[in-house]
Amino acid sequence: MIALTACSKTTSEQMKQGGAGSADHGGHGGNHGEEAKAGAGASVQALWKLSSAKPMAKQNTTLTLQIQDGQGKPIEKFDINHEKQMHLIVVSKDLSYFDHIHPEYKGKGVFEVSTAFPAGGEYKLVADFIPAGMTATTQTHWIQVEGEKAPQVQVQPEAHLAKTADGKNITLTTDGQLAAGKELTLKFHMEDAATNQPVTNLQPYLGAVGHVVIMSADAEQYLHVHPMDEKSTGPDALFMTTFPKAGIYKVWGQFQQNGKVFIVSYVIQVS
Repeated sequence: MIALTACSKTTSEQMKQGGAGSADHGGHGGNHGEEAKAGAGASVQALWKLSSAKPMAKQNTTLTLQIQDGQGKPIEKFDINHEKQMHLIVVSKDLSYFDHIHPEYKGKGVFEVSTAFPAGGEYKLVADFIPAGMTATTQTHWIQVEGEKAPQVQVQPEAHLAKTADGKNITLTTDGQLAAGKELTLKFHMEDAATNQPVTNLQPYLGAVGHVVIMSADAEQYLHVHPMDEKSTGPDALFMTTFPKAGIYKVWGQFQQNGKVFIVSYVIQVS
């Protein structure tokens, strides 16, 4: 195995984002600073291990995370956060690929998951979890995957935030100007693409109507947002968040209907 250490930074449904395609854990997630401070001031650290020093595209790679405190002692208890002890977000460097998976807790601070990367290139891994008695924490790391690379996609703001995904027309709007440092409500409005009727039978996904992940174009700013009304069934799903700085961001919304999870993505400009 190859071991990689990372400290907290600002910062399974697989899909390649070609057009249609999840930010702040309803008040936490992302932008924690260079160290996530635990209850007594000890920093939370992650030791990342890969089953291969050179992971290959389209082949399963096992990721192992050892979560420990600043003295190198395992952190052994974690809060359940939306039905899981850890959420792991995987994105390609150009943000064209997005995956949200859930490592299994093996005990003594160790989490493990197996996944396959779709193409060669750089990927960012974001582990999102809450050590018991501490605050929400993110641990991030970049990895290089061998194999044929996919064509690079430029992250450009979109003029129209209306997409069709999984037979639904989904429009993203906000309650004000997209500006940094301002609390904003993101509204996903959904209608059936065939009938134009409102979608009112969304099902809980990980205990809520949906989840939103947001990343800046350079993948340095990370937000994971939970809905304002977790029990909503549509046609609107509302999420409140604050963008930490101006720039271009990609937004992924994850929802479920008829037992199937679907994802829709947008690229926005924040002033």
